[in-house]
Amino acid sequence: MPQGDPIKAGDQVRVCQSVVVFHHPQHRGEAFDLQGQQGEVISVLEEWKGRVISPTLPVVVAFGKFRAHFRADELEGV
Repeated sequence: MPQGDPIKAGDQVRVCQSVVVFHHPQHRGEAFDLQGQQGEVISVLEEWKGRVISPTLPVVVAFGKFRAHFRADELEGV
């Protein structure tokens, strides 16, 4: 995805910044850094029940069965 293009559902992305999660299924309860992981954008949250929203972490990415929320600047196109 070229610089400046908006992220959309179906895009393949890589985590380009250090993002530590504690809910990864294989590392539950432990700090796990997602930097370098590749996944697919499932959705970009922009509305809820017909109302426009501005979530802090709007981009939902699936890594197999595991899903996580990100800011757009934490991801890069593959």
